[in-house]
Amino acid sequence: MNATLKKLKNISSENCITIIMNTHRTKPGYLHDELTLKNLIKEAENRLVEDLPKPEATRLVEQLKTLAAQIDYDQNLDSLVLFVNEDIAEFTRLPVQVTDRVVIDTTFSTRDLIRAMHKASNYYVLVLSQEKVRLIEAFNDKVVKEIKSPFPIENTQFTTRNTAEASNASRQTHLKAEFFNQVDKAVNAIRKQNPLPVLICTVEENFSEYLKVADEKNSIFNVFLNKNRVFEKDHAIVSEAWKIVADYNRERSIQRKTELLKAVSENTFLSDTFEIWNAIKEGRVETLFVENELYQPAIVSEDGISFVSDYQRNDSNVIDDIYDEMMEMNMDFGGDVVFLPQGELAKFNGFGAITRY
Repeated sequence: MNATLKKLKNISSENCITIIMNTHRTKPGYLHDELTLKNLIKEAENRLVEDLPKPEATRLVEQLKTLAAQIDYDQNLDSLVLFVNEDIAEFTRLPVQVTDRVVIDTTFSTRDLIRAMHKASNYYVLVLSQEKVRLIEAFNDKVVKEIKSPFPIENTQFTTRNTAEASNASRQTHLKAEFFNQVDKAVNAIRKQNPLPVLICTVEENFSEYLKVADEKNSIFNVFLNKNRVFEKDHAIVSEAWKIVADYNRERSIQRKTELLKAVSENTFLSDTFEIWNAIKEGRVETLFVENELYQPAIVSEDGISFVSDYQRNDSNVIDDIYDEMMEMNMDFGGDVVFLPQGELAKFNGFGAITRY
């Protein structure tokens, strides 16, 4: 998803078509997704035929239809996004709900990719016990893969069968720390290739002991899945792990909102769209805050930003979604974006920014 965003957000050309739609993961819902896409492609076709010479419009529509024919609908997640212009034709599935729409502009609409990256989580689950350890890569509530080398790691070296040593609590703690230290080094070797955060699944005692020896504590969630699940199926473990990660992500979004409220009191907050536009161009915006369902076509001039109706979306000089445009601009300057549920920014008309100075 991140690679797709990096590739698409810097493309600028005439007639970048983005088709965005909700989809279904299971029957009978996904059986209707193909018809929904056909209808959206027809909407795109009508707009292209109206604005472009027929050969050019026909060529783009054919690219859309060819791309649509490649989609396996029983693999759908929560939404689907198609990106097509003269040189590109590709699609991506997203684990977030969207607003069905067709965007035709000089850039692709990437806001839902950005939102999915903020909401979605790619992470490891470290299934930890004193006898055996597994490592599973997960994406939201799905298993990506279970790491097979050097995992699973079994504790054959740092145990004792000596009765006297086994009754020595200090010695047992030392042996456990040695084993967890070995495990941590193996985890970090994997993370060096694919640096994802780690959620630990274990009992409370093991969690605290592991943190004592962990080299990269900032990569480990400060919450954990509390149970010895080392012999459970990977999908059952990840299903429970995702509940914790999703709650953690929601809590982080709430915490980010407190940054906005603090900025209001410190006079480093902007809510006027044109002021924000200019501040982004000057590299002064640190964070944009935008409600999930906020979309707005607009015209930008030297005098300001004029919002227009959806019926004027195809008019010349109209930016299909001004908020998407500003998000991409701000990311180019190293800024970030926080998405909040609808209504959370009601008194700011759904949009605001924290400035660096």
